[in-house]
Amino acid sequence: MSTIDNIRNFAIIAHIDHGKSTIADRIIHKCGGLTEREMKAQVLDSMDIERERGITIKAQTVKLNYKSKDGKDYILNIIDTPGHVDFSYEVSRSLYACEGSILIVDSTQGVEAQTLANVYQAMDTNHEIIPILNKIDLPASEVEKTKNQIEEVIGIDTSNSVPCSGKTGEGIDEILEKIIQTLPPPKGNKNEILKCLLVDSWYDSYLGVVILIRVIDGKIKKNMKIKMMSTNQEYIVEKVGVFTPKPKDMDELNSGEIGFIITGIKNLSDTKVGDTICEASKPLKEALPGFKPSKPVVFCGLFPVDSSEYQKLKDGLAKLKLNDSSFSYEPESSSALGLGFRCGFLGLLHLEIITERLEREFDINLLTTTPGVVYKVHLNNNKIIDLQNPSNLPNPTIIEYIEEPWIKATIITPDQYLGSIIKICQNKRGIQTNLNYSGNRAVLNYEIPLNEVVFDFNDRLKSITSGYASFDYEIIGHREGELVKLSILVNGEPVDALAMMVHKDFAQTIGREVCEKLKDLIPRHNFMIPVQAAIGGKIIARETIKGFKKDVLTKIHGGGARDRKRKLLDKQKKGKVRSKQFGRVEIPQEAFIGVLKINKD
Repeated sequence: MSTIDNIRNFAIIAHIDHGKSTIADRIIHKCGGLTEREMKAQVLDSMDIERERGITIKAQTVKLNYKSKDGKDYILNIIDTPGHVDFSYEVSRSLYACEGSILIVDSTQGVEAQTLANVYQAMDTNHEIIPILNKIDLPASEVEKTKNQIEEVIGIDTSNSVPCSGKTGEGIDEILEKIIQTLPPPKGNKNEILKCLLVDSWYDSYLGVVILIRVIDGKIKKNMKIKMMSTNQEYIVEKVGVFTPKPKDMDELNSGEIGFIITGIKNLSDTKVGDTICEASKPLKEALPGFKPSKPVVFCGLFPVDSSEYQKLKDGLAKLKLNDSSFSYEPESSSALGLGFRCGFLGLLHLEIITERLEREFDINLLTTTPGVVYKVHLNNNKIIDLQNPSNLPNPTIIEYIEEPWIKATIITPDQYLGSIIKICQNKRGIQTNLNYSGNRAVLNYEIPLNEVVFDFNDRLKSITSGYASFDYEIIGHREGELVKLSILVNGEPVDALAMMVHKDFAQTIGREVCEKLKDLIPRHNFMIPVQAAIGGKIIARETIKGFKKDVLTKIHGGGARDRKRKLLDKQKKGKVRSKQFGRVEIPQEAFIGVLKINKD
């Protein structure tokens, strides 16, 4: 029977692609969690999309048994976390369930933006941190330089760091020994009354909702009646187990352990992440602090290309929502695109992952409208409304001012690209707050409106710096901005799906670009079509799509031709006026996609 002193709970944190999942594989293999035959690369990345893109999206847990060099038995609970900025919410939850972290830094790349973000989260959670320098088998590896960088940029002592290679397995034994010597065991008492933290939950089509918990005090057993403190609902525990990484049933989980329970809950919304679980007969006086719910920051409309697939899209979104509580959606209709959904995401990668999963897993052709952020609109009557869709902006006469979300961006780049990056940030209305150097790399801090970053900032950063710069951000609140709604009118009719919120200074340029693009993409009709960009009632840009001209004069020759020609031309003119009045302009799908691409270019 294990005592609490022999347990080590730790998270693996790092920037994208620095080797978290590979080192987790090596540790699982070394501790005998899976046999040689069951092992595969990135064994904890279970989704197809995670394996294809080589990124971790969902945090995963494993319980391993390890015999140390002095012959003692230990239990290691590992949580492998995502590295991308959009999934930092997954990281923060995982850190609360552990006492320590192992920080993996690629010794060929050094410290990057996400490394900083994740380390600061671990420090805020009072974690003991072990730095690990990965990829030492590569010729470009610079262990001493990376150590100095960790000390300079992050401020962590690297005297207890471990050089290793996730690829060859070198240094894995040292990592395991270092975890046992350096990381503290969990605090807690198994004789106290039950207190658990709900770390994560997901839907399993056979078992219902699976709840991942960290037992703080007491023990949780099969057939025990438990209570969720945020909802006051009571349930009976049907199953208790751990992941090794395969699910394995247990009789009970004691204090300090991480595992899962199944209680027959069918609806994921009944399990709130960060909730406290206690025994129904012995309720706790106060709940654990938990953590803030994730808030979507980027919104866009998802519409099926074929309107008959609307139900399919609705079912697909409902199924994805079961396993991703950070994503939200509500129905929306557009006169141009038909029925669809307004969806909220944690960032652009999150948006990309969800749309790709919808297209792949549910076979739906999707059209995505321009991604936008949530604005706070302050009205004259002291009311504040949250605006997600620009076409819902109230009448400007009742608006006092509009606030937009701002972010604090951290960019780490080799110094030869610094000038280009500063130029981009200034074009995006950024305010520089700090600039530090570590060797030949610059650490740049900017405050930028989120709206400017949402489209293409990361792509442009990567292309300017040949992929060497890294970027991370956190939201710092809303600030007042000179924002206007740019409406696009085709044949005098506003197209709601193309409405966008832009800064006053950029409105004319963007309006002109959109009109020029639409002029090329909307097919010609029998009548002339004006394409206009407007702010309120003021037209700021216009292009005209010429109508087809049918030659009605070919058959006319001989006497009195002039009057007959005039008559026919007048008749044609009246017909064109009438067709313009009643004719509807169909805007093809390519036109919407083309306009979305402008913003990306």
